[in-house]
Amino acid sequence: MKPLIKKPSLDANVLSNYRPVSNLPFVSKIIEKVVAARLTKHMRENNLDEEYQSAYKARHSTETALLRVQNDIPLALDNKKCLGVFLVLLDLSAAFDTIDHTILLKLLTDILGVDGTALDWFRSYLTGRSQQVVINLVKSALHILLYGVPQGSVLGPILFCIYILAVGHIIRKHGFKFHTYADDTQIYISFDIKSPQSAAQKLRDLEACIAEIKLWMTAKKLKLNDSKTEFLIITTPYYRKMFRDLTLKISSFCFFG
Repeated sequence: MKPLIKKPSLDANVLSNYRPVSNLPFVSKIIEKVVAARLTKHMRENNLDEEYQSAYKARHSTETALLRVQNDIPLALDNKKCLGVFLVLLDLSAAFDTIDHTILLKLLTDILGVDGTALDWFRSYLTGRSQQVVINLVKSALHILLYGVPQGSVLGPILFCIYILAVGHIIRKHGFKFHTYADDTQIYISFDIKSPQSAAQKLRDLEACIAEIKLWMTAKKLKLNDSKTEFLIITTPYYRKMFRDLTLKISSFCFFG
């Protein structure tokens, strides 16, 4: 494994600024591409994938994710009964590195119907991996990986998207719109800006939705990065001053619009 800095502008002396990208053999990636093609085809033909996940899908990209959100928000603001939108941007901490293999294999069986030899192959792919960091030809001690999917692999991102499929179900249950790209999730809802009581209720509903997402993620060994969470109140300059003091509460954090 070779640590690569996430962004050139980040401090190279801070270890958390590095991404652990696996150096995988060429043959391994060829096999992964075959499996990925069959897995995604199975999910697409049986409507098992998340419609509003734009990562690692043909004809989808960060652009499609942004286009949908940027289209929905102006449409909502054009509605005379709305004029306001709450938007929350959620981010995960080390998302690919904390995936529980047992939970993922169960999801492959229960949700995607993968069993028999195919399931054994995925079990073999996930388990028994080890990791060693090499910097300037100096090697670290070998570390057995009990969690996570390989970063830099073909299958890893797809398996992560399968792992978090339930997040979309939770958001829909609470009646919000959303779009995701890998581990970045955007949740938004319009509200009647002329009704402070309605806006306050929508905000409480949003807090309840995020609280349930956090609870689900804790059970699945994932963690929301509260420090990177953003809360926006999108409206006209005239109405903006009316909601200057609105806050979104997530655990012990308060986010001001």
